[in-house]
Amino acid sequence: MASYLIGVDVGTGSARAGVFDVAGRLLATAKRPITIHREDGGIAEQSSGEVWKAVCDSVRESVSHAGIDPAAVVGIGFDATCSLVVRGPDDETLPVGASDHPERDIIVWMDHRAVEQAERINAGEHTVLKYVGGRISPEMQTPKLLWLSENRPDIYARAEHFFDLTDFLTWKASGALDRSACTVTCKWTYLAHEGRWDAEYFTAIGLGDLAEQGFRRIGESVVHPGTALGNGLTEEAAKAMGLVAGTAVAAGLIDAHAGGVGTVAAGGDASRCLGYVFGTSSCTMTTTAEPAFVPGVWGPYYSAMVPGAWLNEGGQSAAGAAIDYLVQLHPAFAEAKALAEKEGKSLPAWLADRALAMATTVSAAVQIAENFHVVPEFLGNRAPFADPHARAVIAGYGTETGVDSLVALYVAGLLGLGYGLRQIIETQARHGAPVETISVSGGAGAHPLARQLLADATGLPVELSECEEPVLLGSAMLGAVAAGAYPDLISAMPAMSRIAKCSAPDDAFSQVHQSRYEAFLALQNAARAIRSANHS
Repeated sequence: MASYLIGVDVGTGSARAGVFDVAGRLLATAKRPITIHREDGGIAEQSSGEVWKAVCDSVRESVSHAGIDPAAVVGIGFDATCSLVVRGPDDETLPVGASDHPERDIIVWMDHRAVEQAERINAGEHTVLKYVGGRISPEMQTPKLLWLSENRPDIYARAEHFFDLTDFLTWKASGALDRSACTVTCKWTYLAHEGRWDAEYFTAIGLGDLAEQGFRRIGESVVHPGTALGNGLTEEAAKAMGLVAGTAVAAGLIDAHAGGVGTVAAGGDASRCLGYVFGTSSCTMTTTAEPAFVPGVWGPYYSAMVPGAWLNEGGQSAAGAAIDYLVQLHPAFAEAKALAEKEGKSLPAWLADRALAMATTVSAAVQIAENFHVVPEFLGNRAPFADPHARAVIAGYGTETGVDSLVALYVAGLLGLGYGLRQIIETQARHGAPVETISVSGGAGAHPLARQLLADATGLPVELSECEEPVLLGSAMLGAVAAGAYPDLISAMPAMSRIAKCSAPDDAFSQVHQSRYEAFLALQNAARAIRSANHS
């Protein structure tokens, strides 16, 4: 009987599952929405109960669509956003915000309630900060834990487990409390290259109780992604998913890193390729043999994505979300949205198609942007400045109100993301982490316009892998390793992924992009200078 694998991806707005064969071919997918609760003050919360049900329902439906025997599923892997899950005794949900919503036990990755705590931690200049690009982000977990201890001390004290969302899912699936080296190294300051937590750091920032407890609440056992956990699926989890108890469960990955695993070795050498996960936010993953310390870029992290290699992680706090917000600001938004709905398309896809229709070639679409210039830092700058206070700049607005003006703004927004990506790549190269190609995954990068403009804006070829769901594939690779279908992740990655398309930069427009890139940097610098002057 053939063997199959399941990859599960929990993003910001949905849970998805995909069924794959051991060669990495996708058979079927299923998806369930997840509610996100937003409030002023940067608050973003979710329910782990809702997330788990969405995962189980997606798995069950994907297996049904694939038409396979559930007993033929040999392994399952998970990835998720780097959100913080707070659980009490006996699997009790604990409210991370208002007490009248005990089901909201997740502080979502994008939640910025802990900005002040992050700034205090950064002021301490502790040694562990060397491994997060020099500055910790409020998106990471120790600032959020510190916020909980200071603002919800009763909840903090009652909590039995603090999980990264991926580790919560593998715990629910297998009952194992092992944490993934990916999650705790990238978001919790675990020093994977030394195999330890730094007790001095936790004491210095005001979370010394975690160290005194032997780090029991955040992870005593840390294992490599793909490690088989416990005895596989528990009876309860198997029943909820429609699978067989004992099916291998793999230690997981952060969602962006799963996209990296699913793409960067498609061409053979993971170290030459930058993984660019282009979704609601964007993440860049760069693999090196030796640690590269890049100011403002997270890491270097040891074995956080490719076992035995170092990882630098950058990205943009808002990518797809920045484009969505940007186009809403234009007077023609409602008209364009109605036209897109009439054609059965999402608005970004409709705008991209219209841009292609207006341009003589895909690369010539840069000319549509004309005087529009966008620095799309609506949620701050994740890299290379690690500046959560940065904000977007839109230049060149006139009095035009038509749909074509909206298309121009949209193209300028895509270019702004491309120039931000170029800035990250150039910063990394100056500090010992160069790349030769970009492998894009995520829904926002699926359109040929986006891929070509990224190639032209960065000056590097942009590859698209054969699998249309590379993040799910990355998680399925974990399941393959846990099940023994491949001896390790390094073997599974090139065997299960392949390149389908490549967009090469068009030299005919290189000078146009150089000029626009210089404008991008000038606007970004001006915004920082203005903000600095306002706070001096």
